[in-house]
Amino acid sequence: MNNPDAAVSPAGVEIIEGAPVALGGPRGLEVTRTLPSKHRRMVGAWCFLDAYGPHRLDGSPGMRVGPHPHIGLQTVSWLVAGEILHRDSLGSLQEIRPGQLNLMTAGAGISHSEETPATHSDVLQGIQLWVALPDADRNVPPSFTQHARLPVVTEGGLTATILMGELAGALSPARCHTPLLGAEVTLAAGSRAALPLRPDFEYAVLVIDGAATVADIPVQPGPLLYLGEGRSELRLEAGPDTRLMLLGGEPFAEQIVMWWNFVGRDHDEIAAARQAWENRAGGGPFGTVLGYDGPDIPAPPMPITRLVARGRTR
Repeated sequence: MNNPDAAVSPAGVEIIEGAPVALGGPRGLEVTRTLPSKHRRMVGAWCFLDAYGPHRLDGSPGMRVGPHPHIGLQTVSWLVAGEILHRDSLGSLQEIRPGQLNLMTAGAGISHSEETPATHSDVLQGIQLWVALPDADRNVPPSFTQHARLPVVTEGGLTATILMGELAGALSPARCHTPLLGAEVTLAAGSRAALPLRPDFEYAVLVIDGAATVADIPVQPGPLLYLGEGRSELRLEAGPDTRLMLLGGEPFAEQIVMWWNFVGRDHDEIAAARQAWENRAGGGPFGTVLGYDGPDIPAPPMPITRLVARGRTR
């Protein structure tokens, strides 16, 4: 099958090019989206990956994403530079800074907003990820947690901060609902290192800054390097100083429907969630986000054909 957004190397890995997306609407902050892609929808339970910046905020409002709903997933917010103010329908009001993890579990339903605070740095850069919840946990009560301190692994010129899951014996305090790994890895210029991997996981790497050789494949910022399963070690070599995100997880066996901000299991569930958001003035599962100075984001129209649950590849 011809796959226009992924190049397959002789080693069997895929290089998935990102697509530009305006976050929060046509005039929103531009991000690069590599998951889901046309043919690969997930890496483990990771089902969504946006990278943004570095954006200079001189004369710009920065990030302005009005209140919007989620079901069936966790959002993982990670900054490299700048600040984001999170509000949600649970009453949470939390500013996130680089090195801190904001983890929001939507479960049965939550709404939230994200914005650059009034007092902020000149540059904004980060990534936004979603984790699909397994069927057994997808209707859990919503929750929000910030983890200001996360475990760190160092080896020579390598430093790895573990956002989710476990790496090299270091375990994140963030709650995972499936076997998962998310880690930010920095490499000093010219350094070489190797990280232990789980052969039963599939993995992918996104270079955020710099340039590196990952498993003998040169990678620069932009595309997502999908590495597949069966690896017990990952060799890394930096050119300049480099920052990358390592994602992994047990391949997600369930079929899901991803549409707009929802992860469900069939068309009717998604349609019901959309209707609940459109009728939120009368109550419902998504609550109200207080304090955001702007409108809620309306749901787009449902497609004219029924949504179909699919696996991690298309």
